Amino acid sequence: MTMLQAITSPVLIMAAASAVPPAQAAMPAPLIGAWSVDVSRLPIPPGDRPKRVVITFDRTGSDRLHIDVEIVDPAGRATHQTSTSDLAGSPTAIENGLEADIVSAKSPAPNVLVLALGKGGIAASTRIYAVQPGGRTMIETSVYFGEDGKPIMRTNYFTRIK
Repeated sequence: MTMLQAITSPVLIMAAASAVPPAQAAMPAPLIGAWSVDVSRLPIPPGDRPKRVVITFDRTGSDRLHIDVEIVDPAGRATHQTSTSDLAGSPTAIENGLEADIVSAKSPAPNVLVLALGKGGIAASTRIYAVQPGGRTMIETSVYFGEDGKPIMRTNYFTRIK
């Protein structure tokens, strides 16, 4: 090997490695698991609050995210809304959706998930989930528009249950 080859080989290897495109979207590992909302902090009258809300984020394959939202209403009836999507923002149907029937998902950081939700072809809300340092709690910021057309932001607090 000549001196020129010895110097340029590592440079070429590094250049080739940097030219490889990154994965389409990283799986948000800190979010994976089950999260229970603190219903006592929901901004609705206590009698109207659900008994329980659990969001579960699971990997399906190497690049897909399954979301299951279980809601137990004040009367004790449970519903599940589910979707399985990529993290590239592709629209995906939500099965049994109460507030939305379609979702697009992106994870701009390992501890953050952004969901754009729609119902009947109309924007419903944007949800931003951020796992807090330590990985035991998560904050959801929900953005939607009120009947008066003004934006509303609501914060919900989750604790990891699994």
